[in-house]
Amino acid sequence: MQLPMSGIGEILKAIGDFGPFQKWLVLLTLFPCLSVAFHQFCQLFMIPHVPHHCDTSWIRAIGPNLTEEEQLNLTVPRDADGAYEQCSMYSPVDQDLGSIVAYGLNATEKCSSGWVYPSAPPPSLLTEFDLVCDRKNLNDISQSIYMMGLLFGSMIFGPLSDRIGRQPVILISVFLQGLFGVGIAFVPHFYVYMAFRCVVGATVTGIAMTIPALATEWVGVSSRPKAVLISHCAFAIGQMLLAGLSYGIRNWRLLEIAGSAPIFVYFFFIRVLPESARWLVTKGRIEEAKKLLQKAASINKRTVPPGLLEQLKPETQTKSGSILDLFRKKHLWKVTLIMSCTWFVNSLVYYGLSLNVTNFGLDIYLTQLAFGAVEIPARVSCIFTLQWFGRKKTQTVLLLLSGLVCLIITGIPEDQPMASTVLAIIGKFTASASFSTSYVYSAELFPTVIRQTGTGLCSMSARVAGIMAPLIRLLGQYHRAIPMAIFGSAPVVGGLLCILLPETRGIDLVDDTEGGRLPAEVCENANSSSENEHMQGKDGGQDNEDTKTTRF
Repeated sequence: MQLPMSGIGEILKAIGDFGPFQKWLVLLTLFPCLSVAFHQFCQLFMIPHVPHHCDTSWIRAIGPNLTEEEQLNLTVPRDADGAYEQCSMYSPVDQDLGSIVAYGLNATEKCSSGWVYPSAPPPSLLTEFDLVCDRKNLNDISQSIYMMGLLFGSMIFGPLSDRIGRQPVILISVFLQGLFGVGIAFVPHFYVYMAFRCVVGATVTGIAMTIPALATEWVGVSSRPKAVLISHCAFAIGQMLLAGLSYGIRNWRLLEIAGSAPIFVYFFFIRVLPESARWLVTKGRIEEAKKLLQKAASINKRTVPPGLLEQLKPETQTKSGSILDLFRKKHLWKVTLIMSCTWFVNSLVYYGLSLNVTNFGLDIYLTQLAFGAVEIPARVSCIFTLQWFGRKKTQTVLLLLSGLVCLIITGIPEDQPMASTVLAIIGKFTASASFSTSYVYSAELFPTVIRQTGTGLCSMSARVAGIMAPLIRLLGQYHRAIPMAIFGSAPVVGGLLCILLPETRGIDLVDDTEGGRLPAEVCENANSSSENEHMQGKDGGQDNEDTKTTRF
């Protein structure tokens, strides 16, 4: 019996596609996903809207007995509604208090001595670093810098995972995320905060990319979507926990510690996290792969058929893939371009809705809870839709629905926040399901030797969209419908492009780039070979079951 490619698919069928070993593996990968969800959206709760006005304590030098209300009346102008201006004050003058009370002040200027927050709120990024008025845009800029960290992570950890393995990259990402995550709670300046957040963003990508890849490469074809989507459900649960955690801890520094420190517990379990046997085979480390497969078979209480492990060797020396292979190989460049576009539009609509959680008009904590809760049925439903309808149809339809929902939101009046929130939740459902589909689909389309490189490139395009999403929201100052119109039209275009992709449902993973074929074509060839061998066996009067290539 000659094994196709590395033979891992055949051995996984023998030891169990999704036995206790694989279930424990998936369970071990869930905890980091909770931390990823926290870092992705925690800043939304660290910059609450707080009433403020300019610090005008200069007048205390000439009127120490003034009440707070008297001080504001003399030093802060009012807007058209009669409320105190938040970003301007009367210019200080060298006069006595009597003259100021008698004649008042006329010249105004921007706040020159900082701001005062009368309600005495708990410490937040907004109050500690004065992210108001001219500094208000630093909020969106810092979100874009965090997303830039996600982009750097795609560039670094994707190729690194293909070179040194899945397990080391997860270990590095977890350590750096815990270290810099806790470090954020002690930063003295907002620019240092942004730099630390950029590093955390890079580690988030390392975890979010590598954990699904490890799960995908250890389970069989039929359970592959299940393994990936369970980790995505953990991400949704993490969003729900964030809503509760931020509601209970209003001090932003304590919130950062509470969300970052628990990741260090993962180091107690990292030693039992296995490397990808499929990756070991592509690197020629056959003996290590055999030991891991035998361990998996033992835990699953299965036995590997005699002689199967001995044939576990690459038919030819497998070369390490590079990013150039994605465009140099004719059968890969179309997949690379379309999947990169798919990830881009998916990320744009997902973050366009998620980062807008404070602007739908309802309580931010309840809205975040709903946004997290809706992702669980979205991710779970993918397990069934991917099996019933295939990858291509599911990806196409979900992207089209995500875009259409956002386009409908543009027509909802501002005085109907409930309708906008309900539509946004529906959009979050379809965008989340589409994102999960993209992870599964990409892992199946790219060969093992460049799987993480290909997925990393797709993730890079998604991170570019993530960087753009907060900046696109700023276009709302010209017309409130512009951001949602962009978030809606992009996934419609991406969904139509997905029609050009091949279907990969029920097909084993391709290991190298040398065959010049996509997974679907490999499957068709395997089926054809199987039928030919079966006919030859019948003609020769021999039973050829042991020599027939398995149909995936």
